[in-house]
Amino acid sequence: MDDGTILKHIEKLSAEEQELEESHHGTPLSKEQRARLRAVEIELDQAYDLLRQRRARRSAGLDPNEAAVRTEGVVENYLQ
Repeated sequence: MDDGTILKHIEKLSAEEQELEESHHGTPLSKEQRARLRAVEIELDQAYDLLRQRRARRSAGLDPNEAAVRTEGVVENYLQ
C-alpha cells in the first residue's frame, strides 16, 4: 500500500467517523454504532501509524514498503 492509498483510506474512515458521531443528535448511539465507531477509531490509528512508519523509513533511507500495520494493542497503548 502506498502513501496515497493510505491517505485515501484515512479520508474515508474520517468521513465515516464524523458521520457516526453526528448521526445520533441527542440520542445515544446504538450498540452496533458504538462498536463500529470504536473499530473505525482503531483502524484510523493503525493507518496513521503505518503512514508515520513509512515516512520515517523513507527519511532514514530505508524501504517504506517494509512498514507494517501494527496491532490494536500496540497503536492503542502508545504514550502521548
